[in-house]
Amino acid sequence: MIQGIGAAAGVAIGKAFVLPNWEWSLPDTQVNPVDLAKEFERLYEGIRTSKDEIEFIKKEFRDVVGPEESSIFDAHLAILDDPVFMSEIRGIIERQYKAAEVAVKEAIDHFVAMFDLLDDEYMKERAVDIKDVGNRLLKHLLGAPEVTLPSDTQPYILVAKELSPSQLAHLNPAYVLGIVTMMGGKTSHSSIMARALGIPLVAGLENKLPVPIQTGDMLVLDGDTGAIMIHPDEVTLKEFNTRRAMQLKKREQLELLATVEAVTKDGVTLRLACNISSVKELNVALKYGAEGVGLFRTEFLYMDRSSFPTEDEQFEVYKLVAEQVGKDSVVIRTLDIGGDKHLDYFQLPEEQNPFLGYRAIRISLDRKDMFKTQITAILRASHYGRVKLMFPMISSIEELLAAKAVLNEVKNELDARGVPYDPDIQVGIMIEVPAAVMIADLLAEEVDFFSIGTNDLVQYVLAVDRMNEQIAHMYHPYHPGVLRMIRMTVEAAQRAGIDVSVCGEMASDERSLPLWLELGISVLSMSPQALLKVKHRTLNTLAAEAREIAKVCLRSRTSSETEEQLNAFVKRSVTLGAGGNAKGRTS
Repeated sequence: MIQGIGAAAGVAIGKAFVLPNWEWSLPDTQVNPVDLAKEFERLYEGIRTSKDEIEFIKKEFRDVVGPEESSIFDAHLAILDDPVFMSEIRGIIERQYKAAEVAVKEAIDHFVAMFDLLDDEYMKERAVDIKDVGNRLLKHLLGAPEVTLPSDTQPYILVAKELSPSQLAHLNPAYVLGIVTMMGGKTSHSSIMARALGIPLVAGLENKLPVPIQTGDMLVLDGDTGAIMIHPDEVTLKEFNTRRAMQLKKREQLELLATVEAVTKDGVTLRLACNISSVKELNVALKYGAEGVGLFRTEFLYMDRSSFPTEDEQFEVYKLVAEQVGKDSVVIRTLDIGGDKHLDYFQLPEEQNPFLGYRAIRISLDRKDMFKTQITAILRASHYGRVKLMFPMISSIEELLAAKAVLNEVKNELDARGVPYDPDIQVGIMIEVPAAVMIADLLAEEVDFFSIGTNDLVQYVLAVDRMNEQIAHMYHPYHPGVLRMIRMTVEAAQRAGIDVSVCGEMASDERSLPLWLELGISVLSMSPQALLKVKHRTLNTLAAEAREIAKVCLRSRTSSETEEQLNAFVKRSVTLGAGGNAKGRTS
């Protein structure tokens, strides 16, 4: 058994296909100074063609997994527009009279070497993006074919030194049983994409293999633990075939719970809603039994475009979602760009720490025209379903009052136009910064509901960037400080008599269920893929028993103490099924 990094969960068993490690080796070709204009024209044509290809790949991938994961290719497009990268290439052509392809290769090597010297795994993994984009550009400059993957005739486990997002986007998940890479880790773009596609992946095997893997070798990989086995014996094959069969059976059985209400064994009902970025994701969520939309991330309507979406364009999408959800509610969050989300046509300032900078509600209040257009579209859609409006990253009463003033202004304008909308539309805020927690009692006086955004809240409370591999081990959702912040928020909401829900990864984590039951949170919003797993755990839980576990957790002094309790809760033996107290959804 060889130990790597479990980057995408699941078991895979099959024969290896080893992707050739294509390293460009180019002669140091120089050009006549009078031909430099021709080299620049070749470079710019290669850039234009590369951009067109990336846009096409991005669209194809978005149609499979949704806009959030496909936005990875925005980083590739940004590289081709990066002034530093492009300046390096142009400088080599101008000063050293080198051919365009030689200049591109030298620039790639320079930046990859620079990233590899950094003591930061996240930045090292970004070097893969530089190589991916650079190799695409080289391919066009040289007129070379891409490295091709095997035809879709026989399922295989793909083995590569590193796998670029472009290569992964071309894979057919029906034929790729699993992936093994020598480089990379959990935060690499390829790992994120593999998880979105549901393909098990083990990474980080560089210098760990006793002998190189060859095409045709029988492999077993465990994406949960990060282990792989080459030429496993019959006993191991039988064990992992059994595990894989159990995983597939469990998935099939979980799907039977789609129309079952999430009710604990002793009769406590939870409402499990979904987080979506597109109508396509909503269709998956409804198939899995989501009870409404707890978070509609509208920023993805603004991406893959050359200008801001119009009022009518947004209205049609919001209306469609409201109608499809029917009797359940749809919480539409206003634009949340900045941080790690950018728009090609809206230039954001360069910031040392964009997550603490110009983003979310701060941009909306600054760009009132854009803000009013979105709120108008949301209000118009509220006439067609149970739409709720939510503001992100509120940190003060002043911000909230300013946002509500814009809302009231839009209402008056719609009244003047005679356009119907829900005059009593519920208004809420995301609780995701510590300042909002500390004044939650004051904020609760101004809104109808809170939604606790656990991903950002954990990050801001602990001052830990979870995408930074050096400190990712310090990102603890069950840190006593985080749990106290959540409890303070819930208690403030309960005292004010307003609703409070939880969204983000903690809502998706079945281990957290005792905490929600003890705190009195009855609405959880999560990714569509997590719905059935959390529902299954709910159906097989005694709320009274879970609350006792949570009481211990809320008194714990360390994250590890809490995780011990919650891990033990999850490991309790349960029988997969609807549970004795489950009943079908009623309308």
